[in-house]
Amino acid sequence: MIVSIIGLGLIGGSLALDLRSNGFASRLIGVDLKAEHQDQAIELGLVDEILSWEEACKVADILILTVPVSAILKQLPIALDLIKEDALVMDMGSTKSEIRQSISDHPKRNRAVLAHPMAGTEYSGPKAAIHNLFHRKVAIICDPKESDKDALELAERLLKSLFMRIIYMDAQEHDVHAAYVSHVSHISSFVLALTVLEKEKSEANIFNMASGGFASTVRLAKSSPKMWRDVYEQNADNLIDVLEIYIKKMQGFKALIESGEFDKTAELMEEANEIGRILKETPHLMKYS
Repeated sequence: MIVSIIGLGLIGGSLALDLRSNGFASRLIGVDLKAEHQDQAIELGLVDEILSWEEACKVADILILTVPVSAILKQLPIALDLIKEDALVMDMGSTKSEIRQSISDHPKRNRAVLAHPMAGTEYSGPKAAIHNLFHRKVAIICDPKESDKDALELAERLLKSLFMRIIYMDAQEHDVHAAYVSHVSHISSFVLALTVLEKEKSEANIFNMASGGFASTVRLAKSSPKMWRDVYEQNADNLIDVLEIYIKKMQGFKALIESGEFDKTAELMEEANEIGRILKETPHLMKYS
């Protein structure tokens, strides 16, 4: 099984590590725009060789796109033009509606499977790759009926080889849920970091007083701006809906604090505690990113 991975960052590199160790791929080919990333991927043993984008598409049994979603929009239709007749193309972008639309009329649409592994860290680049990043996490496959049966089964085999749990939904539904559960949490982290940086001019105070709670809340602010800029652009309408609710909740807390109604803030916090029960019952979400 020849697997070509376009984009050798956290997701692509971690995929390569596990697909090699579990024996799913007999040959791993990498593609990355940055020469530094190419060299690192070879040095770290993530891939067997680096090829051009076009050549990697042509020789692959499975072609996986793990690049920013704006690049997937451009690359996916061309990749379908270049692949072998029976090859599979998987994208692993964090949004799906525009990507689905970009290939809706493509004659080889049925060779594509739109997937989103719900796993990640705040780090990027080949050196961020880790074993078992996907272990026991959820993988979403969107619009499975639009893919050939054999292509879908091959994609499922790959994801299950990583010990992922697969769920299915349509692209629009995916983007709505992703906005609420993933995308807005990154905005919250970015905004908190900007707030602290604006008001706390002393780096020493930030370092000395930032507890584990602050560190965990602001962790996502270290994520790739390029990646998330593209996600926000493609999922803007859903994000606006989420942010309107989020801002309303924040304003509600502010009003209660201003009026000294701290018992009511406690009631809201008790209501929010319910999320702990949900996460406890769904362990895969505890490391959701």
